[in-house]
Amino acid sequence: MHRVTAVGFDLDGTLFDHRTASRAGATGLLAGLGVDVTPAVLDAWTAAEDAQYEHWRAGRVSFAEQRRTRLRTVLPPLGIEPPPDDGGLDALFGRYLAAYREAWTLFPDAIPVLDELRGEGYRIGLLTNGAGEQQRDKLAATGLDAAFDAVCVSEEIGVAKPDPRAFGLLLAALDVTANACVFVGDDAAKDVAGARAAGMRAAAVDRPRVGLREAVREALAT
Repeated sequence: MHRVTAVGFDLDGTLFDHRTASRAGATGLLAGLGVDVTPAVLDAWTAAEDAQYEHWRAGRVSFAEQRRTRLRTVLPPLGIEPPPDDGGLDALFGRYLAAYREAWTLFPDAIPVLDELRGEGYRIGLLTNGAGEQQRDKLAATGLDAAFDAVCVSEEIGVAKPDPRAFGLLLAALDVTANACVFVGDDAAKDVAGARAAGMRAAAVDRPRVGLREAVREALAT
């Protein structure tokens, strides 16, 4: 078996607790609009976020437009008329972003696992789908900005997971071959299947059943 010298990671849902922060952001926005924020309301927000983010990832809409469409989708069933213009929608979404950012946090196992791997001599890379400014802001705000030997953000590299080309760009940035690098993420299709299509070994985080350390060790042992 070829010696593994590098480990690549996804960010949101793997190292960074996006879902908790997103729901905190939605709670802040909607409660401020007088909504009774129930679990069902938060589930509707999450469903709209997932659907519209996928439209952006596939290149169908701009990053700003997928945000506006989330508001157009979620607010009317709650009895709230969205602003009719882009500027109004963007300002309203800004209230979500402020609460979302306040809730940014890493999973407790993120830093310990990265430190372990660094201590064992592995090169560490990040491949994340998202807008460059926001994803890099997350890294700076959570102390991960110096944690990686290579950072690839889909908006910046021009291709997104699960496209094998995205993983190929991470490998190039790490200066390793596919059989010398494993990948760990939380999405079976985008992270695991995408990495395997690029010739890498991969494993999925599935909290609470499979934590980050367990997923990394599984990928390294495969």
